[in-house]
Amino acid sequence: MFEGMLVRLRALRPEDAEHHVRWRNDPEVVRWAAGGDPLFGPVTAEAIRLGFDTMLRLNPRESAVFTVEDLADGTVIGMADYRDLDPYAGVATLGVTIGEREFWGRGHGRDALRLLVDHLFGAYGLNRLELDTWSGNERAVRAFTKLGFREEGRRRSAVLVEGERYDRVLFGMLREEWANPA
Repeated sequence: MFEGMLVRLRALRPEDAEHHVRWRNDPEVVRWAAGGDPLFGPVTAEAIRLGFDTMLRLNPRESAVFTVEDLADGTVIGMADYRDLDPYAGVATLGVTIGEREFWGRGHGRDALRLLVDHLFGAYGLNRLELDTWSGNERAVRAFTKLGFREEGRRRSAVLVEGERYDRVLFGMLREEWANPA
């Protein structure tokens, strides 16, 4: 369990599945978290249960999913994850989704991501962390940038959201940038 200023990251539990079902069936959460990707949602409760069986057995040396709780009252508000951890190259890919709309734009996602970055650079000694979003998700772009992630590239016109094309924006952070922010 990791505690920040606004959130706590804790291990995923089977009962967290109900929150994932709700978030992945909320069109606004799907829009912002995944650029409206139909593979993210909507989904059935059974599909989430099957996915949870896998997520609960993840090897933390390779990937993990955490539940994000509001530090003030313990409300489950989202999820954070890392995947594709490559200890040889020293790289992992991160993600964060705040599924409870009343917590959007208040710094909870950034705090969750900061905790995850601390954990991965600290516990695993990684050299590089990566994440991405779509160019229309300005909240995510601001949060990533404020944490010290740098835009490293774009996949032009790679995301289709409500009939409009957006870029996939790629971000990275090196260990020395985290230790010595600009």
